[in-house]
Amino acid sequence: MIKLIKYKKKILGLIISHKQSKDKVNFYTPNSFTQQVGFISHNKGTYIKPHTHTKFLRKIYKTSEVLYVKKGKIRVDFYLSKNKYLFSKIVNKENIIVLNEGSHGFKIIEKCVLIEIKQGPFNSKIDKKRFNPVNEKQIKIS
Repeated sequence: MIKLIKYKKKILGLIISHKQSKDKVNFYTPNSFTQQVGFISHNKGTYIKPHTHTKFLRKIYKTSEVLYVKKGKIRVDFYLSKNKYLFSKIVNKENIIVLNEGSHGFKIIEKCVLIEIKQGPFNSKIDKKRFNPVNEKQIKIS
């Protein structure tokens, strides 16, 4: 199951459930995302030909993130790029969230272990601009 997280016409991200079909190769992210996330399942003995990824220039104007919640549960708070709070989503154990647009913050609901994938290398001086979170009383989980 894939849950699109939208605000107006923008896809802020998507949550990919760990209960996916076992079809060979299935990519979930649209081509407009700067990260590509898919599920790959092959039978024993399948051979994938050796290959190289060719060099070509890609322009990426922002960092996007993919989080795999290996253990636990998190709340993801979504904001417009101007720090205006929109809503929150819960991401459970063994699910993946792809963060694409807008801003976000996290609250750990249950002790968790996360695996994060994003474009790198991370540069602490220019990669993030932090701001104050919304008041907990204003949180709305949709």
